[in-house]
Amino acid sequence: MTDQMQGGLTGGGPDAGQVSKVGAVFRRAADDGRAALIGYLPAGFPSVPGAIAAAVALVEAGTDVIEIGLPYTDPLMDGPVIQEAVHRALECGVHVADVLHSVAAVAATGVPVLVMTYWNPVDKYGVAAFARDLAQAGGCGLITPDLPPEEAGQWLDAAAEHGLDPVFLVAPSSSEQRIKLITAACGGFVYAASVMGITGTRSNVGKAAAGLVARIRPHTQLPVAVGLGVSTAAQAAEVAGFADGVIVGSAFVQRLISAPDTAIGLADIRQLAIELAGGVRSRDITPRA
Repeated sequence: MTDQMQGGLTGGGPDAGQVSKVGAVFRRAADDGRAALIGYLPAGFPSVPGAIAAAVALVEAGTDVIEIGLPYTDPLMDGPVIQEAVHRALECGVHVADVLHSVAAVAATGVPVLVMTYWNPVDKYGVAAFARDLAQAGGCGLITPDLPPEEAGQWLDAAAEHGLDPVFLVAPSSSEQRIKLITAACGGFVYAASVMGITGTRSNVGKAAAGLVARIRPHTQLPVAVGLGVSTAAQAAEVAGFADGVIVGSAFVQRLISAPDTAIGLADIRQLAIELAGGVRSRDITPRA
């Protein structure tokens, strides 16, 4: 582990000088000479209990951090696979209460759990109330793809009050000034979007991913995790060669959608998680400058 990873403290998360639960996972992974595996699943698909069982299966298969998606009617960043799962969850009447229940159930495994959500549901729920209830459920933070740091003051204050990590996204198109602004607001880790566009599995990881991680490094001591497009052990190993974390979502959701029943879906995502966990452990992390 490099000196930079030893810190992992600067950003908008828990008080300076303390490592959050999410940060501690990245630090342990770095100590092991590997990247962390982060798995995303939307709450309520194929059902609320089914989604919880799926997330627990990922944990048991070696996933280090779980992202639980809050179903939303207008998922701008999500591709067709996640859109379909979210649509089914909403049709079944999934609400914020179900998301928080899911967080609590998965957090009981001891693995850090974050919520991935667009900003409108949080704003409607009440920012302070959402932060309070997320923390009470055992959640560790919030990933907000459509909330710019300049407009996040209320959330950053609430996150700090409740010890939550605010995770923001950096895109390949982000300028150096923008990267500096975004990373300064982040806690836990920085989410590097490997491509411009929506979520979904791809035949190869975006060519800009490694370059984007390299551009982020000088601006923060936080770990950098890459998402959008990773679906195989080989791709996970590739990303683990230059990033601190590998984020996988659509590939897991696709397994659940394609399965004829929940039991087979759980077996399928468990097997994929085992393969991806092997991928992030198959290559050493590139030392930071």
